[in-house]
Amino acid sequence: MNTNSIFWLGVLGVVLFVGITILGGFLFPAYSHVAQFISESYATGTTYGSYLRYAGFIPSGILMALFLFLVPTVLPKSGLVKIAFWGIGLFYGLGTVVTGLFPCDIGCNPEFIDPSISQFIHNISGFLTYLIVPWCILALGFKAKTWPNGKNISLITLLFGLIAICFVFVFFSDPNSNLKGLYQRIIEGSILYWMLTMAFYIKNKSLLISS
Repeated sequence: MNTNSIFWLGVLGVVLFVGITILGGFLFPAYSHVAQFISESYATGTTYGSYLRYAGFIPSGILMALFLFLVPTVLPKSGLVKIAFWGIGLFYGLGTVVTGLFPCDIGCNPEFIDPSISQFIHNISGFLTYLIVPWCILALGFKAKTWPNGKNISLITLLFGLIAICFVFVFFSDPNSNLKGLYQRIIEGSILYWMLTMAFYIKNKSLLISS
């Protein structure tokens, strides 16, 4: 697949994820992006949950996974780079698909009291995503120094990897916080902004090479 197609997979995946997250908040009565999990907007039993999952979160996860699996094909060959991108693709891209297919219970049950099977799978997927993905991004930040014109993308990748890691610790330390939605969105925003930056990097890298 050519670089331009890979670029659009990443951009569309991110835009769809952000758009459906915002829309879900509008459709859910008295929803707070600061205090509530993203998943609460499409939890089992919510009015528009199925539409949000199947028209938004699941397709966005597929697009992002494809983007992340394909990016290493247009970067300098490296086992570390391939492992890191595939790790992010599996746990963030396909993880978004899994959490869409297995939504949490109403309220997302932060105390994890008598959870459904769907809630259990949802939580395990989310936990692994936040445990693994930020470290994969951080590893790419160090490796990106060796890429063509890689200084800026390296610094951006290191920055957002560190932000995600810090807020994962904050998020995990108090999952019942009144700011849990904000913490989650900072983590998600760090990952998504990095992904957009990476999409533009490979596009611009391709233009530089072709010129």
